[in-house]
Amino acid sequence: MSIRQKVKVRGGAAVAVAALLALALAGCGGNEKPKEQQKPSPGQNQGSTPQKSAPTGDGSPAPVEVIATTQGQSGIVLEINSAERDQDGYLTVNGRIKNTGSTPFAQTAAWRGDEKTASPASVAGATIVDNAGKKRYYVLRDTEGRCACTTGLMVIKAGESIPFFAQFPAPPTTTTEVVFGLPTFAATPIKISG
Repeated sequence: MSIRQKVKVRGGAAVAVAALLALALAGCGGNEKPKEQQKPSPGQNQGSTPQKSAPTGDGSPAPVEVIATTQGQSGIVLEINSAERDQDGYLTVNGRIKNTGSTPFAQTAAWRGDEKTASPASVAGATIVDNAGKKRYYVLRDTEGRCACTTGLMVIKAGESIPFFAQFPAPPTTTTEVVFGLPTFAATPIKISG
């Protein structure tokens, strides 16, 4: 092996070691706390992400709190489990969409609202209304127009329950209740926590 080849091998090894060190240091984050509701990456299907609940003393999962329920068409039920305000100025609504009917439900296009391209098969049409402040809030969007909400909602099988979320700008801290709306469902009041 010539000296030139040894230098190339050593140089390549040094680059590999430097890259590994950088990755290791990047993994050692400071005192950052992970966000509870991270924005999905483009194309990620949040419709199939299971919602977990804490186990009870006997090992079975504890029931998830339901703060509001509203009926849709063809046996579809929307349950809201939480509406949490965070310190960054966002309000995240979490819940489940359940098909209590006996046939698959595929009429989800209305849930996206006027959104046609950036967030298809989503709950981008969701809104919250602050009646006290007389203001309506729409689902947040990124710079490319994609919603900060569940996407990939094409067909809900009979008996299936799918988790969803939608993130909005938070109303003022004096607002403790808003009205949640999603096309084809009756609007329902929800309490804000946080």
